[in-house]
Amino acid sequence: MPVVRLFAQAREAAGTGSEVLDGDTVGAVLDDARARWGDGFAAVLSTCRVWVNGEPAALTDEVRDADEVAILPPVSGG
Repeated sequence: MPVVRLFAQAREAAGTGSEVLDGDTVGAVLDDARARWGDGFAAVLSTCRVWVNGEPAALTDEVRDADEVAILPPVSGG
């Protein structure tokens, strides 16, 4: 199962910085994340970018056990 890494608001909404989640595509992993962490996390996720192994990912991209799925909220400057 892939490891999901969460950053900034996604980390706060999930209550963790990383977790091993089930799924064979990016979309399936994100569905598992939404089910696990609920509506607050789902709201944050809707604004995030998702990368797999350091590359931008589509929902249909396949993931394997050794893959890292990063959930990155938008960054604002100040």
